[in-house]
Amino acid sequence: MKSWLVGLIALSGAVSLAQEPVEREWFGVTNTGAPVEKYTLNNGGYSVEILTLGATIQRLYLPDRQGELADVVLGLNSAPEYQDPKLNPSFGCTVGRYANRIAKGQFELGPNNYQLAINNPPNSLHGGVKGFCAQIWQALPLTTPAGPALRLSYQSHDGEEGFPGNLDVEVTYTLTKAGLQIDYVAQSDSATVVNLTNHTYWNLSGHGNGDILKHHLELNAPAYTPADDTLIPTGEQAGVEGTPFDFTAPKPLGQDIDHPSVQRPAYGGYDHNFVLAGETGELRQAARLYDPNSGRGVEIQTTEPGVQLYTGNWLDLAAAKDGKAYGRYSGVALECQHFPDSPNHPGFPSTRLEPGQTYRQTTVFKFFVE
Repeated sequence: MKSWLVGLIALSGAVSLAQEPVEREWFGVTNTGAPVEKYTLNNGGYSVEILTLGATIQRLYLPDRQGELADVVLGLNSAPEYQDPKLNPSFGCTVGRYANRIAKGQFELGPNNYQLAINNPPNSLHGGVKGFCAQIWQALPLTTPAGPALRLSYQSHDGEEGFPGNLDVEVTYTLTKAGLQIDYVAQSDSATVVNLTNHTYWNLSGHGNGDILKHHLELNAPAYTPADDTLIPTGEQAGVEGTPFDFTAPKPLGQDIDHPSVQRPAYGGYDHNFVLAGETGELRQAARLYDPNSGRGVEIQTTEPGVQLYTGNWLDLAAAKDGKAYGRYSGVALECQHFPDSPNHPGFPSTRLEPGQTYRQTTVFKFFVE
């Protein structure tokens, strides 16, 4: 398996050559004393701050139509807060080994049955009790023609959280003059399942500045995957036309959010997987989010088959990042990924990764102002 130690040893030299586009600073320590660093990428008026804990986007600054900068992603202030599941609903982190839910934490690969932790009863969610969000990643800053970049790497050992295979993962953030690109690469030494995503919560008015119900959302998604009362897909792919799940034309997130089919008890708002148009593996339009108040917007492109829309239905923090309160609907997550529970649905795009294969995924956030 690949060693990331060599890249880590070269870290200090790489940073010193790129102080302006890439900055490194101390963020803190975890509950077990592990050091956490923060890297800032700067390019063309944008900046993004990324933690080695969870390969997490902690801050992202964008200008509004008057040129005023605001941090538009939800987050926390310290490493111990990011480790506290009562405070951190995966703010900005890299989710894995399997993003979203697996029914009853069970799946089969060939003749073998695997049991994962049940951390979202009765299912497994976002990789288990200590998924990729809770891990310390090794960081290597890079200079690329497109802009400053940060490559984060992690090795998930065989049996970690119940998943088979030693899995090497790289996540590269590149800040271009147009936006932020995330590239994922993974390889395993035995058959496993992989589904990675970034779990940023957006509030384009600025984090802690009200809710996102007036944000306009458009999805390149003619269908969605209906799910049961535990948010596990039934296996159906249903058309969105004429339903509150129709975002094929832009509409405010709050327009249909109170519809009974959206406000089911376990949901409390949108927490649904949408089936994207186009070919899986090809970079194509997934979503467009726009805040009429500030004029800030983000267009999302992805190679993934789906995007999970989550409107922060259960957020309830009195003092989050910068002491700001996050209530219900304070942020919206648009998680580009494979479908929930895919290992148990042969009709869904496969999340299986074999030895010798390489998992690849790209998601691009293009920023604009109107």
